[in-house]
Amino acid sequence: MKSFNKLKKKPTDAITTKMLNSVFKISFPYLLCFLWSSSINAQEISFLFMGDIMGHGPQIKSAWQENKKQYEYSEVFNPLDDIISSVDFAIGNLEVTLAGKPFKGYPQFSSPDELAVACKNSGMDVLVTANNHSCDRKNKGVIRTLDVLDSLNILHTGTFKDVKNREKDNLLVLSKDGIRIGLLNYTYGTNGLPFSDPVYVNLVDSVLIKKDVTNAKNKDLDKLVVFVHWGYEYRDFPNSYQKKYNRFFQDLGVDIVIGSHPHVIQPMEYSKKNNQEFLTVFSLGNFVSNQRAERKDGGAMLRLSFKKTDNNLLISRKEYIPVWVHKFIEKEKYHFQILPCARPIYNEKYFSNKEDFQKMKTFLDNTRAHLNTNNLAIEEGVPYGLVKFKPITVLQSQGPELRSLAIEQIKTKRRKRRRK
Repeated sequence: MKSFNKLKKKPTDAITTKMLNSVFKISFPYLLCFLWSSSINAQEISFLFMGDIMGHGPQIKSAWQENKKQYEYSEVFNPLDDIISSVDFAIGNLEVTLAGKPFKGYPQFSSPDELAVACKNSGMDVLVTANNHSCDRKNKGVIRTLDVLDSLNILHTGTFKDVKNREKDNLLVLSKDGIRIGLLNYTYGTNGLPFSDPVYVNLVDSVLIKKDVTNAKNKDLDKLVVFVHWGYEYRDFPNSYQKKYNRFFQDLGVDIVIGSHPHVIQPMEYSKKNNQEFLTVFSLGNFVSNQRAERKDGGAMLRLSFKKTDNNLLISRKEYIPVWVHKFIEKEKYHFQILPCARPIYNEKYFSNKEDFQKMKTFLDNTRAHLNTNNLAIEEGVPYGLVKFKPITVLQSQGPELRSLAIEQIKTKRRKRRRK
């Protein structure tokens, strides 16, 4: 067979070449569009996991708008809007109750409903509710929290009004483009405040978890995520309890484990063997709180993307994004904002108080040193939202039944850059 490159051109070849060039010039843009649209139509799904959403007393006081006579939390999350809204599913740990008045912080939390409204408006899709503060306001607090989330169409799992609801809603299945991701949620305990019938809170129990995971594996899932509240507070590394249950989760076939509770960041690990992936974040730290000491004044978000090839769903992106809680005074009042602190805009000129810049820098430097040294195959990502080319269609196979709830002054705005 002759090589094309070595063929001697004939007079007619010049005409043929011109014709081919013309066809190429005309068709090349369409070829690019075809390749681009093919990449858009690929089976992909993305997630953002966030740590502890706290509601200390100073945060509640800060949210009160005297001129409007209502609470407002939107400024807390505004700096993260582009990051949160750019993923398919954003998931956080709601570590307060929405039990109604009186609103109080530590040790038994009850935040205004407007905190959940702000979470929704920022782009959050799911709030897990099993943690050591689930029962701070007893059964009433558990039930009303779920009612508020349902009224705002925020998906949830971890706590339930009764066993019947648990049987129906325990496994939360998040779907897009034929990809199905399951989510389960557990807590080590509830601060010694027991729940009673009919309410149910998922506790870390090997027998219960094994039964739940076995059931989940029969639901045609591509991946299974467990969000677990565990570990010692304020410790930089996982304890033996966390390591034991992490191995247990892996042996059961869980794919992703996301940890909360220590209120500081703990290492993240990723491994892959024979196309079987396993990823663990032992603790994401605080997403928002009034804790101001070093290491407690921020946390990390985990951004994950999956891509399906040959009926096998694998992680295509895995990265952490540091976030720092900026508490500052403006117009004689404290304000809270969650900053993606690696952005260049948050330099010394941004802060009116230079001490705030130094605190943020210390947090960022310590976070990078900690995770870059102790993480396994998970690196820092860009602190911006990922561009999305396609509207998202969300299919919820076992979503909670929506219920109407009369809440005064509760309104949610349309999601930007998201679903239509």
